[in-house]
Amino acid sequence: MTDLLTIGETMVSLRTARPMRLGGDAHLSIAGSESNVAIGLSRLGHQAAWLGAVGNDEPGRLIQRTLRAEAVDTSWLRFSDESFTGFIAFDQPSHDITRVSYHRHGSAGSTLTSAECLTALEAASPRLLHVTGITPALSDSTRAATLAVVRAAADSDVRISLDVNYRARLWSRTEATALRELLPYVHTVFASDDELDILTDAPDPVRDLLDTGITEVVVTAGGKGAWAHTTDSTIHRAALPVTVVDSIGAGDAFVSGYLSATLDGLSPESRLDRATTSGAFCVTATGDWESLPTREDLTLLTHTRGTALR
Repeated sequence: MTDLLTIGETMVSLRTARPMRLGGDAHLSIAGSESNVAIGLSRLGHQAAWLGAVGNDEPGRLIQRTLRAEAVDTSWLRFSDESFTGFIAFDQPSHDITRVSYHRHGSAGSTLTSAECLTALEAASPRLLHVTGITPALSDSTRAATLAVVRAAADSDVRISLDVNYRARLWSRTEATALRELLPYVHTVFASDDELDILTDAPDPVRDLLDTGITEVVVTAGGKGAWAHTTDSTIHRAALPVTVVDSIGAGDAFVSGYLSATLDGLSPESRLDRATTSGAFCVTATGDWESLPTREDLTLLTHTRGTALR
């Protein structure tokens, strides 16, 4: 049985350490919220599978090869002859500001269908299905596919998590309220403190989500830390004191740590501990997923800064 199945678009990424208009060296890699989470789970010792579509091109082969190298199951990856692999560019107009440019409209990832998602769900038989608010924003097809696979997972008693992951470049906040149709099937919601209003208009959004049947609402607030809310308790964990090199991907790292601890059957406190630790690892190096921890790495941040492990 697969521990986790996730669906979404993974793109080829280019990064420069200066404004891209100036040219110079660039780092080639891959990026995608859902595949970041799959890599994070895989590194922590779980069987993770990712479903998506890429172009039948070299960028698409790079995505397949990278995910396979990270032991992510890509059995249901589709290569499209009609569409291209999406592309994302990161550059730095200032030393502590990252600018993101997307080139994904009409990409293969936006053609994902309900039928292939349902096929993957049945074949993988996952313990947990993870979806984000990015995939439904890509196209009518991917929105329908997300809803179909979430409904089917709920019918099969698969635990479902949703990361709001709002992207203003893809849809407006009003359009993003379409995510509310997923909520009756979701067990765990991840959202930043400024995303909760997308899911509910209630003055107390966390309480409203819990009252509607969500098991846990996990709210992140950057340097202020994170909160895990259930009907029984609210737990807070501060952000770990690390030197931030690149904050891109920190949310996905957080989610992967939380879901890993969930799959391990750990307490809410331990789930939040592993989530904040995974998020801290991610921000200490450049890249969406490159610095995600293994299970053996999780204790490293307990050492004093500058420690040499000999």
